[in-house]
Amino acid sequence: MFEYQAPEHIQHFIQEALKEDLGDGDHTSLATVPASATGSANLLVKDTGVLAGVELAKAIFHAVDPNLELTLFKQDGDWVEPGMIVLEVGGISQSILKAERLVLNCMQRMSGIATYTRSLVQIIQGTKAKLLDTRKTTPNFRLAEKWACKIGGATNHRYGLFDMILIKDNHVDFAGGIAAALEKAFAYNLSRSKTLAVEIEVRNEKELEEVLKIGGVQRIMLDNFSPEKLRDAIRKIDGRFITEASGGINETTVRAYADTGVDFISVGALTHHIKSLDLSLKAK
Repeated sequence: MFEYQAPEHIQHFIQEALKEDLGDGDHTSLATVPASATGSANLLVKDTGVLAGVELAKAIFHAVDPNLELTLFKQDGDWVEPGMIVLEVGGISQSILKAERLVLNCMQRMSGIATYTRSLVQIIQGTKAKLLDTRKTTPNFRLAEKWACKIGGATNHRYGLFDMILIKDNHVDFAGGIAAALEKAFAYNLSRSKTLAVEIEVRNEKELEEVLKIGGVQRIMLDNFSPEKLRDAIRKIDGRFITEASGGINETTVRAYADTGVDFISVGALTHHIKSLDLSLKAK
């Protein structure tokens, strides 16, 4: 897990999500199921793909009721098919019902992300390129979505705006150009005694030449370059800086980009253009 999946971050997410769902109580369960009733349920797979969110599900069940007993049959990263049982949960019936929807919502979306991510990772196998996720995530669900990308085999990019300096096109334009943006970024790090990595996005060969002349960055993002132009740009960079390709890259184009020799390929679709995996929780 990456650093933002520390226990306190996970627990904060779970508690906020439960507040959203429960309000002042699960009135349906409270009205129909005796408080003393116990039972068990299986989490069933109804789709094909990469499983993700098992560890998060464990944390959710135990946050709702530490006395719930879990038996795991599948782990994060496992390939699953319809009819398989992921886990069995047993204990107070009202507790199981309270956790059910949050567990399913998280696992279904995370599994969909992990499945799509794994498919792209497999497409670029044999190249040096590594797949990156982005900040194009669901508000307040970034932790789980980036977790799912990692389970699927991608490398996590920055978590948020605070853990690196990534100068994109709007920053360049608002700052007054490439040189001005880089000068300000370097001065910012120096004046605040920070060592934040600096990455800059370039939109064309002219901007690339300007960055290469100035230097000082850790990574260059080549945005909306065709594979052919990307290959030429990588030759010019000649290993002096880490390279990243971005801009609408998907399963149909990712291999062509990977074959250019680029170091990283960022794909926003990993988290904003996926189909959730169908899972269900059924009482035994």
